[in-house]
Amino acid sequence: MLVCLTTQSLKNALIKKRKNHSIGFIPTMGALHEGHLSLIKEAEKANDIVVVSIFVNPTQFDNKEDLKKYPRTLTQDKKLLEQVKCDFVFAPSANDIYKNNIHSSKFTFGGLEHAMEGKFRDGHFDGVGTIVKRLFEIVEPTNAYFGEKDFQQLQIIKKLVASFKIPTNIVGCEIYREEDGLAMSSRNTRLTKTHRAAAPFIYKTLQEAKIRFETESASRVDTWVHEQFEKHVSLDLEYFEIANTNTLKTISRKRKGSKYRGFIAAFAGKIRLIDNIALN
Repeated sequence: MLVCLTTQSLKNALIKKRKNHSIGFIPTMGALHEGHLSLIKEAEKANDIVVVSIFVNPTQFDNKEDLKKYPRTLTQDKKLLEQVKCDFVFAPSANDIYKNNIHSSKFTFGGLEHAMEGKFRDGHFDGVGTIVKRLFEIVEPTNAYFGEKDFQQLQIIKKLVASFKIPTNIVGCEIYREEDGLAMSSRNTRLTKTHRAAAPFIYKTLQEAKIRFETESASRVDTWVHEQFEKHVSLDLEYFEIANTNTLKTISRKRKGSKYRGFIAAFAGKIRLIDNIALN
């Protein structure tokens, strides 16, 4: 496993490897867990070379305190990556990635960026689009792997690739969960014991919402979810939305033949957790 700390060193290392070899790429912000490793294992199955980036991207944080407190565990991350088939680790500095001009470009994603996360995290998807486009230019992957926990981000990255005609196949992978159902996230390590014990309520509520969605209207399911969180003493609901899987537009009523997902964001103390589930 080769660790590259600069853009040029990674490009140089990949020059000889790129010819006649497929490259699987997993972009991460580090603080790796089993969910990340599951993406790497998927990449192993279909690619000759696996590249993992570890970069806490400053331009996608609307909350500077969240950026400051985001866990940075490169030494531990490298030990984890040695346990799986990771050929290259790319861990650059912000100045290297952004060429000493740290700011995000402006993107239009056909309205996908205005839904859910876009309503609550100003400029977030401009930061995501900027870093993903830049990483794809550097790595030039055959396939890139993203978890469905960030389903809105996944759809936006697919739109990015189509808009800029980037020759990379985007692979969405199922949400990897703890035994109690909590979606794995690097932020989970910052939860207090009380909030960690409460957090699985998020997924349990989504599961029940899915059952109710079979027989009840979207508005009634929405009302029920809000009522459940109003009763909960340790979690604060930021949003719950039932949206069309393709357009991410919030629905008021179900339509035959359409696919829907339930999306949720909640605070456990100061830690913001997101999750989603296919409803049909």
